[in-house]
Amino acid sequence: MRNLLKTVVEDYGWIHTGLGLLGNVMFFVGSILFLPQFEQWKTTGIWLFIVGSFLMLVGALGEFVVNLRRRGRNDG
Repeated sequence: MRNLLKTVVEDYGWIHTGLGLLGNVMFFVGSILFLPQFEQWKTTGIWLFIVGSFLMLVGALGEFVVNLRRRGRNDG
């Protein structure tokens, strides 16, 4: 399990970028659904905010871990 996590974190950095991008798109669409003409879609907008924010967080944390590991290798 540890090797799988290491592989995902280090070798598949594009996943973090993709999650962050998807989260940003969801957050943007959620913002649009808060406009007055989309009143019936407000609940969907709320969920897009929540899920989009979580994906942006996961993407940023993944990038942070990758950068920490790279910095550790370069220092030592």
